[in-house]
Amino acid sequence: MSVTMRGRRVGPLGFEITHEPSGTVIRTAPPVDNGGDGSSFSPTDLCAASLGACASTIVSLFAARNGIALDAVEFVVSKEMSAAPRRIGRLTVEYRLATTCSDADLARLEQAGRTCPVRLTLGPEVEIVERYVRA
Repeated sequence: MSVTMRGRRVGPLGFEITHEPSGTVIRTAPPVDNGGDGSSFSPTDLCAASLGACASTIVSLFAARNGIALDAVEFVVSKEMSAAPRRIGRLTVEYRLATTCSDADLARLEQAGRTCPVRLTLGPEVEIVERYVRA
C-alpha cells in the first residue's frame, strides 16, 4: 500500500506538505544553523519526531493486542547533526510509559518499540540511544 504526500514551497525557504489521504498539512523551515529562520520543524526534525511517534505507536499497538495495561505514552527526542556530510548523527529518545505492567511485560513493550519501521529505516548510520521508563 502506498501513501501519497505532496509538498510545495511557501515563501523563500519553507515548505507546506499535505498528507493526501487525510488532508492534514504540516510546514517545514530550515533550521537557523543551516541558514533558515527555525520557524517550524526542519525536515530532519520531522525525521527525529517520526522515530518517537513510530515507536510510541508500535508500543501502544503491542500493548492493546497483548492485553498489557498502558494508560499513556510520551516521548522526548533530541537530535544531533553530523557535519560532513550534514545528516542526523544521533537521536536520543526517552519513552515514558504510564503502566502498572510487570517488568517482563515492560521488556516486551521495549522490544516491540525497537522494531518500529522508522528505526529500522534509519539503519546503523544513525546512532539511536533509547530509554524506556515508567512514568
